[in-house]
Amino acid sequence: MPAKRILILVGDYVEDYEIMIPYQILLMFGHQADAVCPGKKAGDKIITAIHDFEGEQTYSEKKGHYFRLSADFDQAKASNYDGLMIPGGRAPEYLRVNPQVLQLVRDFDTAKKPIAAICHGPQVLAAAGILKGRKCTAYPALKPDLDACGSTWLEPGEGLDAVHVEGNLVSAPAWPANGAWTGAFLKLLGAWPG
Repeated sequence: MPAKRILILVGDYVEDYEIMIPYQILLMFGHQADAVCPGKKAGDKIITAIHDFEGEQTYSEKKGHYFRLSADFDQAKASNYDGLMIPGGRAPEYLRVNPQVLQLVRDFDTAKKPIAAICHGPQVLAAAGILKGRKCTAYPALKPDLDACGSTWLEPGEGLDAVHVEGNLVSAPAWPANGAWTGAFLKLLGAWPG
């Protein structure tokens, strides 16, 4: 299988597991994974957040690790990549107000290239206007966001490990779905034997 070139949109306080694990999986399979953040360049760092389910009414949050960006956001164009990944965490809530981010997402969708969004990542898809009339799963707190943009929110189930594929879109509710989410994305890219 030929190597694919994948763009990953991140920002400060991206969910640690949702960037670290998929990024390493992509590299392990020999793909080029370019992690970018608006306002930052290759070699710059972002900080991650570790979210966990510890029995409270919502997830807990702890400061995570530093993650080094591998490409410049200003150079990122959909035409240079085979697919797009958007991890969750708190980064999507501010990435979704960046006009360049939203146009980049629209460009991937218009080109029908695979897009994978997990946890709060679908906030960016909703803001870009690409979810209307489509089904999507996400972290349960995003149901109102997805309803408001005309998407059909899919109940993720108790384990938060469900994955939904519709056309060029792969969505998942949280990091427990990392393996299935990344695998489904690689299948859409034609880069997974399974």
